[in-house]
Amino acid sequence: MPSGTAIYARGERTPLRPECAIDGCKDDGMELIFVHGALVRDGQWWWQRTADLLLERSGVHSRVVALPSCGETTPEQVDGGLVADAAALRSELDDVDSAIVVGHSYGGTVIAEAGHHPAVAHLLYISSYLPDVGQPQGAIMSGESDPVSIRDNGDGTLGVSGFDAASFAARFLQDADEQTQRLAWERVTAQAVGAFMTPTGAAGWEGVDSTYLVCGQDRSTSLELQRFHAGRATRSVDLATGHHPFISRPDLVVEQIRALLRPA
Repeated sequence: MPSGTAIYARGERTPLRPECAIDGCKDDGMELIFVHGALVRDGQWWWQRTADLLLERSGVHSRVVALPSCGETTPEQVDGGLVADAAALRSELDDVDSAIVVGHSYGGTVIAEAGHHPAVAHLLYISSYLPDVGQPQGAIMSGESDPVSIRDNGDGTLGVSGFDAASFAARFLQDADEQTQRLAWERVTAQAVGAFMTPTGAAGWEGVDSTYLVCGQDRSTSLELQRFHAGRATRSVDLATGHHPFISRPDLVVEQIRALLRPA
């Protein structure tokens, strides 16, 4: 186990050793599907460092869901909000036999809305959410003591407010290098109101084996909120990282994915 990580079973604070959570513990034919967070675009860029390392070390290929609500598909689909994003995830799942689905931040709400799917072998959450049915993303975020400031763009979309490249980096990517911080800022985008205000109609996480990566140095999602949602996962792992460990410490993320594929 890499230094700076600890694994806990649901409801426990006693570290466990990594164990295979996937039936059969085989990576043959297994793929990974990544669902990125809110108010950014180009999920491929956000996941690329981890995708490359995961392929090198385990042979597992990654896919990235293009979120319509972030303008990553067609203009006509943006207004679909959370429902359209969940449909995009289900479309990717329809195309694979078996997959680990990774949800970062808002991506966890997309997983919930997508409901259960036979291709899901395991769910991996990174500083994310496992919402109740009927709970919109906006309600989850509003409970934070220091929520990210959001503005209404007046066109059916929302955007981050009060940030520039430096302040965005300080909050979301303090543990990344300056070039990466700049490239991340270039990928901040508007997102449909419906991604935040639509109550979830399903809880795709219920009854599915799952792991939650708690980011201990996250300046965006509070540790308290992360622990609450981590308590709904099968197990949780503490990482000493900021909000985007798949960028700042892809080695730690890959190690946790590989642990899911190894025999106990």
